[in-house]
Amino acid sequence: MKPTITVPTGYVKQLLDQVAEQNYDVKELLEFVGIDATEIEHQTEFPAHKFGLLYQHVMYITQDEYFGMLSGGKVPAGTFRMMCHAIIQCKTMGHAIRRVSDFHEIVRGTKIKPRLMKQGKLGIVSFTGLDSLDKAETQALIAAEQPSQICTSLSMWHHFISWLIGERVELKTVNFTFSEAQAEPSCHTRFQSDINYNQQQNAIIFPAHYLDYPVIQTEQTLHGFLKTAPYQLLVMVDDSGSLKAQVVALIGRDFSMNPPSAEKVAHTLNMSLSTLRRRLLEENTTFQKIKDECRKNSAIKYMGSPQLSINDVAELMGFVEPSAFFRSFKRWTGMTPGEYLQSADYAEHLKK
Repeated sequence: MKPTITVPTGYVKQLLDQVAEQNYDVKELLEFVGIDATEIEHQTEFPAHKFGLLYQHVMYITQDEYFGMLSGGKVPAGTFRMMCHAIIQCKTMGHAIRRVSDFHEIVRGTKIKPRLMKQGKLGIVSFTGLDSLDKAETQALIAAEQPSQICTSLSMWHHFISWLIGERVELKTVNFTFSEAQAEPSCHTRFQSDINYNQQQNAIIFPAHYLDYPVIQTEQTLHGFLKTAPYQLLVMVDDSGSLKAQVVALIGRDFSMNPPSAEKVAHTLNMSLSTLRRRLLEENTTFQKIKDECRKNSAIKYMGSPQLSINDVAELMGFVEPSAFFRSFKRWTGMTPGEYLQSADYAEHLKK
């Protein structure tokens, strides 16, 4: 049995203080989510899943998806979901962060966006105003935010980019514009990094090589992520990624051209071919098995596209002859493509 993942109770108190400041009924909020106030008063750790449920409801009643974060305004429901869909096909973490920044330029509500810079061997994610704001307006907006909101914002963005690549981005340091006396006690717990106060900007700083790491998440993994958000943004789930998931992301869905070889995948993941094979065996799989599963899953996925004929799907899967695709599909599913389109499995797939 896995141990219960917890967060410091200070996280909960901080969130509730912000809710109270906006004149919402904290007692009613706790009762709705099923949290006993004594859990918060008499414990130093709080179940992370309960905190996630609490945060979800706070965002709902305030109608602000960025509640408690640096934004400069209320961000309407659905914004985060659309942002994720806009970046999930990005090849690398660096590409994804830059697209996030561009996305915030067209979002209603927020006036602040994350900004990526590269300085030598370091990557830096900080905050800046939208392009329509001048420097003075941006500085005023950030200065008006509470230190707790700035800390939460940096922490959530750190966790988000870590989720994208399937492993924790190890930070070199974290910079804050406010003083140590203004900082919340949980800052070091959140970042597990050196922290500098009274700096020119609020930023997380990490080795720049992370920017070239592939985005391993897919639309399938995003679906589960969004159902439980902001849980993964509040805690760092260390086992959320796997080598298999990274290999699946690199192989992709289009088999009309040869998929990357095991050697190419190993090189992209900064490991030797023997290490790739050994680690996949530790996860009870092989590169060839993953590639076969990818081809099968891709075929089933494309079969659900009304605009594609069976011959189109066969071509996307790299089959020169449709008859070869028919045989393979029957081996994978126990049905021919035509039988599959009439099956209960296909009807269930359309509901997802």
